Amino acid sequence: QVQLAESGGGLVQAGGSLRLSCVASGTIFGSNIMGWYRQAPGNQRELVAISSGGITNYAASVKGRFTISRDNAKNTVYLQMNSLKPEDTAIYYCKATRGGAIYWGKGTLVTVSP
Repeated sequence: QVQLAESGGGLVQAGGSLRLSCVASGTIFGSNIMGWYRQAPGNQRELVAISSGGITNYAASVKGRFTISRDNAKNTVYLQMNSLKPEDTAIYYCKATRGGAIYWGKGTLVTVSP
């Protein structure tokens, strides 16, 4: 079983930066697939970034601005967000996939002002 808890959201101005953290109660070592998703009001939840087998992938809308990273010793995955835009405003969710099971965090709100 894996339980996830996000933190680091808040209010920032356009062009600013935030770093989100996701702490797992279970190990994220091995073949765990870790990802960040987001959901804005009225929209579906969408993939932001994913880390699997040492490979990272990003949505086109955030490529070059966001970076996903992992610290397995701390059971933590991060999302560094730079050059933030108002359209990045959303609730950001951490996702883990392990042994065919999918786990979601409760989300953290990111608000970017113009």
